[in-house]
Amino acid sequence: MDPRQKDNKINIELSEEHAEGIYSNLAVITHSNTEFIIDFIKMMPGMPKAKVKSRIVLTPQHAKRLMKALHENISKYESIHGSIKEIDERVPLNLGGPTAQA
Repeated sequence: MDPRQKDNKINIELSEEHAEGIYSNLAVITHSNTEFIIDFIKMMPGMPKAKVKSRIVLTPQHAKRLMKALHENISKYESIHGSIKEIDERVPLNLGGPTAQA
């Protein structure tokens, strides 16, 4: 192995808490001239409120790398599992769940 390659390795730890992951069915992206902010949100059917479950702040360069990595991984996924069906771009406020009644 080239000694330079050894120096480029990163040891990444994943705690049990983070390994479980956080479910999100909505992402809101905002940006300034120095950073991109992605809020991952969990909306529940029929609920008028939603909570931000996680916020990630990225530099513009890292945001672009993330976009490229997502594109590459989606392409790999679709080559194995077929095209991902896209749904209507608009997110219904109730996510298709029953309407709450008093």
